[in-house]
Amino acid sequence: MTDSLNKRLNKILPKIVSDGFLSGSGIGNEIAFYIFDYPPEDELKVRDYLRTLLEHIPKQKHGLRVHHLNLFDFVVEYLKSRNLLNKAIQVQREKGDAALKKALGGPLHETKLSHRFTEIAKPEQHDLVIVSGVGTVWPLLRSHTLLNNLQSVMGKTPLVMFYPGRYDGQSLRLFGKLKNSNYYRSES
Repeated sequence: MTDSLNKRLNKILPKIVSDGFLSGSGIGNEIAFYIFDYPPEDELKVRDYLRTLLEHIPKQKHGLRVHHLNLFDFVVEYLKSRNLLNKAIQVQREKGDAALKKALGGPLHETKLSHRFTEIAKPEQHDLVIVSGVGTVWPLLRSHTLLNNLQSVMGKTPLVMFYPGRYDGQSLRLFGKLKNSNYYRSES
């Protein structure tokens, strides 16, 4: 892990437990969405850091109610709950990735998932939601469209997304290569 990544990781805890962040003081007085982008090759190191972060949050800010949601696990559980997981696996094996993505386009539409997201993350019962697993769930779920749909359902609960790619303040590039539509409502 590079020194610059270490320095950036060390800044996360103080930022997300700060009163300003937790009060939802984001850009333009919108909800505080924070995207922590990092080089995709550091995915395993960031996962390790995330475990440490989740252990240290209660020590830094006693009583802070935090929910961590891994998007890959979230989508798998969602498909299981709809009895679609085994069918999805079968479609992928028999017809390939493109057919799977097409078959799951309706069930995994971001408007449906944003409502399920709030049922699981329960933002009204938490002070902070942390999201990971962005790279592992791609291409079935696009994080930028999910974020756009979460704006209206998160209430005042801030969200931190760990993102394997680049975020320049206006657009997301998953894995540093794939350009998503503009997402400009988040801090980096």
